[in-house]
Amino acid sequence: MNIEPSTPTAKNPPAQFAGDVWLDVIAAPHEADQRMVVATVKFAPGARTAWHSHARGQYLRVTRGVARFGDREGNIIEVHAGQTLYTPPGQDHWHASAPGTFMEHIAMLENADDPANTTDWKEHVTDDQYNGR
Repeated sequence: MNIEPSTPTAKNPPAQFAGDVWLDVIAAPHEADQRMVVATVKFAPGARTAWHSHARGQYLRVTRGVARFGDREGNIIEVHAGQTLYTPPGQDHWHASAPGTFMEHIAMLENADDPANTTDWKEHVTDDQYNGR
């Protein structure tokens, strides 16, 4: 057993995120048969992911602020600190901080058989989609 080495906070890339979003890895696979990935993700007010889906789904536990999640049907769900959202495998969605508030969540997911296929990134979320119009 060992204490995991600290890794520097990384700013997420603008190709996949709009606004300022930072990532801190909590857990990543060490062995070939391991799949679990866990990270803390911090969003500045109004910051958001691009549309994406996960091969094996994803759990998001909001730990600070108010999160906003959207799907292709136009549904927007606000999730508060202490609540957990589940997105099933292959469901296109986005996540963001609600307007005017920072938001932090813990992202938990399993890698696909090929880790490069774990997340399928798509186009950016428009302001209208973010605002539910």
